[in-house]
Amino acid sequence: MAGYFIAYHTYGKFLARKIFKLDPLAVCPSTALQDNHDFVPTKKEILFGHHFTSIAGLGPIVGPAIGIIWGWIPAAIWVFFGSIFFGAVHDFGALVVSLRANGRSIGDLAADIVNNRVRTLFLLIICFELWIVIAVFALIIAILFCMYPQAVIPVWLEIVIAFYLGHMIYKQGKDAFWPSIVAVLIMYATVIIGAYLPVDFKVIFGMSAKSALIAWIIIVLVLNAWLASILPVHTLLQPRDFINSHQLVIGMAMLVLGVIIANPDIVAPATNFTAKGAPPVWPFIFVVIACGAISGFHSLVSSGTSSKQCEKEANSLFIGYGGMLMEGALSTLVLVAVAGGIGLGLAGKGGQIFTGVAAFEYHYVSWGAAAGLGSKLGAFVQGSANMIQSYGIPARVAIAIMAVFIVSFAATTVDTATRIQRYVIVELSSAWNFKPLCRRQEATAFAVISAALLAFYDGSGKGALKLWPLFGSVNQLLAGLALLVTTIYLARRQVKILYTAIPMVFMIVMTGWAMILNIQKFYITSNWLLLSVGLAVFLLELWMIIESVVVLKEVCGNSLGMPETVS
Repeated sequence: MAGYFIAYHTYGKFLARKIFKLDPLAVCPSTALQDNHDFVPTKKEILFGHHFTSIAGLGPIVGPAIGIIWGWIPAAIWVFFGSIFFGAVHDFGALVVSLRANGRSIGDLAADIVNNRVRTLFLLIICFELWIVIAVFALIIAILFCMYPQAVIPVWLEIVIAFYLGHMIYKQGKDAFWPSIVAVLIMYATVIIGAYLPVDFKVIFGMSAKSALIAWIIIVLVLNAWLASILPVHTLLQPRDFINSHQLVIGMAMLVLGVIIANPDIVAPATNFTAKGAPPVWPFIFVVIACGAISGFHSLVSSGTSSKQCEKEANSLFIGYGGMLMEGALSTLVLVAVAGGIGLGLAGKGGQIFTGVAAFEYHYVSWGAAAGLGSKLGAFVQGSANMIQSYGIPARVAIAIMAVFIVSFAATTVDTATRIQRYVIVELSSAWNFKPLCRRQEATAFAVISAALLAFYDGSGKGALKLWPLFGSVNQLLAGLALLVTTIYLARRQVKILYTAIPMVFMIVMTGWAMILNIQKFYITSNWLLLSVGLAVFLLELWMIIESVVVLKEVCGNSLGMPETVS
């Protein structure tokens, strides 16, 4: 935690002053293009809440929870140094570049920075990623509601609380601080209610497990994905994310207190490079642990929703760089929960309780055993609940608190991803002059319906999982591509590119390597769907990289510099 604090006030501020050269007097798109729907000037603490909860989602939880199978040392090193020198630079850069280009997405403004072909390639890759994200995260929320029915009441009542909080702040002109505190207190009251009044469709309506899952997916796509994307950003998205940011701070404080009081022994191995069935730690740790260190999805949030709400250019340091460091801190606590917390007690399938090293070895007996969604989330929820119980919180309430914590972040990811997908669809349609999808309602409908088709094409709601093995590599390559665009932007402004170029080269090489290994695996196992889709995406990315490198070489080789194309 001390390291993150120091990094923000040294390296972060250095980037702000010397590399991105933030201008406190610059007029941001939120003011210049204010429409009180997408472009809304927002106080930095409120926008920080939206930005952080959007980039976090379940990424900083599931990544470390599975990556620790290689040992806590490599996981902790990548989370710490990756978030400071890779992820935070990536998020900050994408936000600044978008702020200076009328809030356009990192994919769309690639046309100005590189060329029109690269823009099309980039937007297609982004569309593919968001298509998977919306469908899979709707499924994840549905699974979580089935796993933890005590989270249902708090999560849905949070929408009502958020509506009223937004009304008080923007319609009645109230200061955000005290109303948000009251909102969080009410929400935790609903958590206690939910702990004792779980909403289980299988019990209430007599549904089968499959029917309950499908019902929740439909509800999430309609009320989360569609509603949050179509409403003005300050009506639901901002206030709910602001509440979730408070929930995050409280949750992290509870975990820190649990670490101090429970004082769990670390039961995970320091290194374990021969884990049964696991792929090689190098390069796959850089793909598995994404959001806690660096994630391409973050560039979509930075240049998608956050840049349209940022009130002052100077605030981008706190939001972009600071938000990523906060996520690194969360991932660190996740590592503690799964490396030590589960050692305090983990229930096996037969009801047997495992403690100490035996608990870790039982849960992480092999890559296959630890790779499932339930296993990833279950390790964190149980380990965190164990530590929280150490100071008197009942087990039932502790489980409910952590369940609501992860469902809330997953819901935020669905909301933001759908909104960003709408922006990308509009940008693509405008570039191709396809007017039917250039409007808000139509683009949103296309985003939600296409995600639903992916989810239900096999009738189970789990259709997107067929493509999920591609997501990690595509997402991390997207991070490298976003850094590539930012690097060319800096080169055109005749600014030192070293600080973005190094992480850019590293991410493209490592994740490209992982993608090639995955494609080889798909071929060997005759998985023709993943092989064809993965190969197509990889070739698109390779094409974009080649075109961008040619432009970068021309820009860097021009001693006089090229005229700026992005003001």
